[in-house]
Amino acid sequence: MSDESESLKERVETWMVGQMPIIQMHGGNSVVRKADAESGEVVVELGGACAGCGISNITAQNIQSDLIMTFDEIEDVQVKVPSSGDHGSSTVEGGRGGELQFGTEDPGHF
Repeated sequence: MSDESESLKERVETWMVGQMPIIQMHGGNSVVRKADAESGEVVVELGGACAGCGISNITAQNIQSDLIMTFDEIEDVQVKVPSSGDHGSSTVEGGRGGELQFGTEDPGHF
C-alpha cells in the first residue's frame, strides 16, 4: 500500500476514507492533522458523534493499531477525541474542518 508519489499524510487520509463508512455510520467524522514520515508520528482527530461516544476509545485503539500495521513508517499514532458531543462548524465535519475543543480529563487512551 505504498505509493511513493503520495505523501504519508495523503496515504493516511486515503486509508481513513476507507474507514469512514464505519465512523460515519455512527455519525462521526475524522481528519488527519499530522503524518510525519521522518518521525513516524501520526495525529488523527475524531469529531461529530465520536465526541462523548462510549466506544470512541475502541475506535481510537483500532485506528492506532491498524495504521501501525498498515504503514511501515508509522511508529506512533495519537487519536484525539473531543470531550463533548458538540456538532457543527466547530467540529471536524466530513473529514475536514474546524478546531476541536478537547477536555482536560484523561480519556484513558493514548
